[in-house]
Order: sequence, then C-alpha cells, then structure tokens
Amino acid sequence: MILEIKSITKSFGGVMAISDTSFSVETGQIFGLIGPNGAGKTTMFNIITGNYKPTSGIVELDGEVISGLKPYQIVRKGIARTFQNIRLFSSMSVMENVLIGFDNHAKYTFFEGMFRLPRFFKSEREIKAKARKILEYLELEAYEDEAAVSLSYGQQRKVEIARALAANPKLLLLDEPAAGMNPAETKELATLLQRAKADFDLAILLIEHDMKFVNQLCDRVLVLDYGKSICEGTPAEVISHKDVVAAYLGDFTND
Repeated sequence: MILEIKSITKSFGGVMAISDTSFSVETGQIFGLIGPNGAGKTTMFNIITGNYKPTSGIVELDGEVISGLKPYQIVRKGIARTFQNIRLFSSMSVMENVLIGFDNHAKYTFFEGMFRLPRFFKSEREIKAKARKILEYLELEAYEDEAAVSLSYGQQRKVEIARALAANPKLLLLDEPAAGMNPAETKELATLLQRAKADFDLAILLIEHDMKFVNQLCDRVLVLDYGKSICEGTPAEVISHKDVVAAYLGDFTND
C-alpha cells in the first residue's frame, strides 16, 4: 500500500467533518473519492497533505506516519496535489508555473543562489530541461512562454498537473480534475492520467463528481456521506449499490 488512512476523524468545533474513516490506496492504483458536497472529501485531502491535522487517526505513506508533518515536508515525502479551483500564478508563464514544482529539488545552497555561483546556473538549466520534458509530455511545449491564465480551461488544468508532476510524487491527489471540462477534454484527461500513471510510476487519488469519468478511470471507489464511508469497491460495484444509486447517482448508466 502506498497510502493508508487509518480511522481518521476530523471535527471543527462541534461539526464532525470526517468520522472514523479508513481506506488504502495501492501502488499503481487510481482510487476515487465520491459523494455529495459537504461529504468530507476535500477535508480528507487537506489532512493527507498536512493542511489540517486529524482530530484522531493516522495517515501513512509507504508505511511511514506522515500525519502531523507540515505540508512542505509531505511534498518532500512524495505527495503532490491539484485543486478544485485552478491555482496558477497569474503573473507567471506556463514554464514559470511548472518550475515552481521543482522547488524542493534545487541542487544549490541559498548562498550559491544569492550570489549566482556556477552550481546555481547548472542546476537551473537541469531543472528547466526537466520542466520542458513534462510540458512536451502534456503537449504544452508550444505555450511555455505564454501567460498560464491565457490558456483554455482544459490547458490550465494540464499546467496544474504538470506543476504537480514536477514535484516527482509517488502519489498524486487530484481535486475534481474534470470539473468545467467539456466531454472531449474529459475524455482526453482520462487517457492522459492512465498514461501518466504508468509513465511516472504514480498512484492517483482523485475527487470527482463526473461518474462516467470515474467509471472509466478508477480501479476502486470510496463513497463518503457526511464524513462516513457508506460503500467501497470497484466502480461497477459502487454504481450497482442500491444506497449509492438512490443517494448520488440517480439513473446513471454506462452509455
């Protein structure tokens, strides 16, 4: 298991956001979290990434307890994420946004960077070459000097994924990656993530409301309702679960 969530509970004052929830993600797996707004999905992401501390329970990455670590420490351990609302730096180019993802991989000291010593320039060249390879992989190389926010919505999503991949993660967390995309963009994204999972040796944990996207992409799915797990299984098992169908999926079909 790359990620293990063990009996996580999180309360905000008297409000229980997550209640005694456990699940695990295997290496090379794409795992989906689904449920209505307010179910606790993003709260769980914030606990995994260190933005929130759990009230109780632990998070393990590769068998090491990471709950309680600071967000930058968790990034260094191998977790990167994207956000439901795209968070690109509006004043920066596509390349500059991706270079930020390499922040923890610089091979020079503060002193060398401040005085622009030779190792600083060598490291910067190496990092920029790696960033360009990621942009080429995502078919964004033609836009590297463009303002990131000038790109289409789907392309901006890809820039955010590129920045996350730059952190060299073991586990990639995607918060509603298909939100706002048209059907063609959603289909392209699903193909991209399947390919990236293998090419970058990733496990992926995602939150998503587009059930056709989830059905196409995920190996396993966990359904949350008011912070509690009500069903876990393959997409087919979850889709056919009567409580899930009644509560969340309505008349969804595979067509």
